[in-house]
Amino acid sequence: MSETPDESARHATKMAKKKAARDKIMATKTDEKGLVMVHTGKGKGKSSAAFGMIFRHIAHGRKCAVVQFIKGGMSTGERDLILERFSDLCAFHTMGEGFTWETQDRDRDIEMAQAAWKKAKELIRDPANHMVLLDEINIALRYDYIDIAEVVTFLTEEKPEMTHVVLTGRNAKEELIEAADLVTEMELIKHPFRSGIKAQIGVEY
Repeated sequence: MSETPDESARHATKMAKKKAARDKIMATKTDEKGLVMVHTGKGKGKSSAAFGMIFRHIAHGRKCAVVQFIKGGMSTGERDLILERFSDLCAFHTMGEGFTWETQDRDRDIEMAQAAWKKAKELIRDPANHMVLLDEINIALRYDYIDIAEVVTFLTEEKPEMTHVVLTGRNAKEELIEAADLVTEMELIKHPFRSGIKAQIGVEY
């Protein structure tokens, strides 16, 4: 159903007012800083969204890095693509050996998580890296494989001013949420796994 001339004019006036208000708000947003971003929650898409930002950095020719704390037991499309085509722009370190219920070795899990955190600090300190993704670090923090107080102190006091750090995984600790600049919680509404559908190429990995 097409609009009448009066309806079109009212709509144009309304949108012009919205644009003016939006432009006024945007004019006040002039600061830049390296952000600490947390993707958490039970819903799917935490790592996927984080890798989207990594690929944006790659597309802009900006150096970045990834440390995977858990998903070492399987190949993923993101890792394969970065290692094959973009290793000059993105350092990729898979430090985990799989999910904790698969390894069934707490001491080994702690050892690997500590090694991943050491590598993460090295990459974050490197001023050449504009973004560092700490994939599934929240799982390691949840099980106290890494000290949350140390992580928060490092991000607060040692992270270079313009470096972005993204931390993913369920059950983000309150201390991390409080310290972060941006926190997104992925909410689970429906998931095919509950209907007997397994993880699939191009969707989960």
